[in-house]
Amino acid sequence: MLASIGYAVAYTGVGILLLVVGAVALDLLTPGHLARHIYEERSVNAAVALAAGFLGQGAIAFTTIWTNATSGFGTALGWTVVFGLIGIALQVVAFVVLDLLTPGKLGAALMQVPFHPASLVTASATLAVSAIIVASIWP
Repeated sequence: MLASIGYAVAYTGVGILLLVVGAVALDLLTPGHLARHIYEERSVNAAVALAAGFLGQGAIAFTTIWTNATSGFGTALGWTVVFGLIGIALQVVAFVVLDLLTPGKLGAALMQVPFHPASLVTASATLAVSAIIVASIWP
C-alpha cells in the first residue's frame, strides 16, 4: 500500500511538471502573459486553449501509466515523461500549423477577451493530437 502511495505521488509530480511545461509552451506561442490573460482579463479563449492542453496531457499521461505499469515503476515513469514531452512538442507543431493555415495571428485571437471561435478550433486540434498519441501508446 505504501508503495502505491509513493507511485501515485511520483506520477502526479511528473504529471504536474508536464502540465507546467505545456502551459509554458502555450505561453511562448501567445502574446503577453497567459495566466494574466486568463485570471485578470478573463479571456475565455485563452482558458479554453489551456484547458484543452491540460486535458490532452492528462490523457497521454494516464494512457502511458496504464499501459506500462506492469513493466515496472521506473520504466512506466520514464515512458510517461517521454510521451508527455512528445505530446507537448506535437501540440506545439499543431498550433504552429493551424496558425499558418488561418488568417491573422492565432495567438492574438486566443488572448482576446470577447469569445473567438479560434479557441474551439485550437482546443479541438490539441485534443485530436493527444488522441492520436494515446492511440499510438495503447496496445
